[in-house]
Amino acid sequence: MGRRGWIATGVVLAGMAAGVLVRADDERLKTAAMVLTEMTQAGDSGIPQSLLAKAKCVVVVPGVKKAAIGFGGQYGRGYIACRHEAGGWSAPAGIRVEGGSVGLQIGGSETDVILAVLNERGVSRLLSSRFTVGADASVAAGPLGRSAAAQTDATMMAEILAWSRARGVFAGISLQGSTLRDDDGENRELYGRTVSNREIVTGDIAPPAAAGDLMAALEKAAGPQAAAR
Repeated sequence: MGRRGWIATGVVLAGMAAGVLVRADDERLKTAAMVLTEMTQAGDSGIPQSLLAKAKCVVVVPGVKKAAIGFGGQYGRGYIACRHEAGGWSAPAGIRVEGGSVGLQIGGSETDVILAVLNERGVSRLLSSRFTVGADASVAAGPLGRSAAAQTDATMMAEILAWSRARGVFAGISLQGSTLRDDDGENRELYGRTVSNREIVTGDIAPPAAAGDLMAALEKAAGPQAAAR
């Protein structure tokens, strides 16, 4: 093999080695950022920024898959981030959604889900080792549109507001019976060690570079400052 051939081979091998350093799940972080941006910038048919501005934590789960036709079991992987007392958002932690039902499904499509946790009680319950929607906290379908009043019955009674979107269309959501828990494998990939969601969102752990788009989307959608108490 000539000198040029060896150089070309070296370039290919270097590219392959670099590719190993790119996690496949980095794409999920980018997708979560895109979902949050699209669902909060849909104008009069999107999630009101005034509600996300009140959220203590935000959960984004892109592409929740259903395991049965119509109402049935669900599975999805996404991220949770919470506000710090001094302002700004925590690093994202991995979260899994399993079982239960995510509202009325549209055909065979996947469903994007966003949750806004409105109070400290909801945060505490969500960060437990296993959180069951309906049994451990009250969840209501979030209102849509810029004109949606923040003081609706739903926001006054619920600890968590939920929105879903399938094929670009917002749909009702219940998540009744679904469990949310730490995605331990994702957290190890993100932070290089075993760390719980509670440690991530309440500590001073820096977000990984791959989460840059999601952090920017959070600040744009819900504001950087801590919610007023």
